[in-house]
Amino acid sequence: MRDMNIREDVKQRLENGDYSCSKEYTLSIISGKWKIVILYHLGHEGAYHFNELMRLLPKITHRILTKQLRELEEDGVIYRYNETINHRQYTFYALTSIGESLMFIIDAMYDWGERRIEELKLTPKYNISEK
Repeated sequence: MRDMNIREDVKQRLENGDYSCSKEYTLSIISGKWKIVILYHLGHEGAYHFNELMRLLPKITHRILTKQLRELEEDGVIYRYNETINHRQYTFYALTSIGESLMFIIDAMYDWGERRIEELKLTPKYNISEK
């Protein structure tokens, strides 16, 4: 069952008492420069295939995207599936029910950031592309 997955290193840290609270565990799942962005887009726009994610995140490297997706999958937050389109095989990534349950946290972080940026009267430049 996909939703019961957890990375081995995270499991070890939980078992060894390396976290001071469950919030640290949650952060370990979504920490990583691109993970929240990936989860946000999967949650709001649906499944993406690898190359779409590469285009969405033009500053990410192939290696880092692969690593972030692998960790999210190992933690049961996303899953991948294959689909043939026009005789070509594509690997798609989508949220599991566990990933969907994180969306209210990610949305709250987004909303907080938007409000704070507005309060500070900043005009940020973002490093992602549109789908």
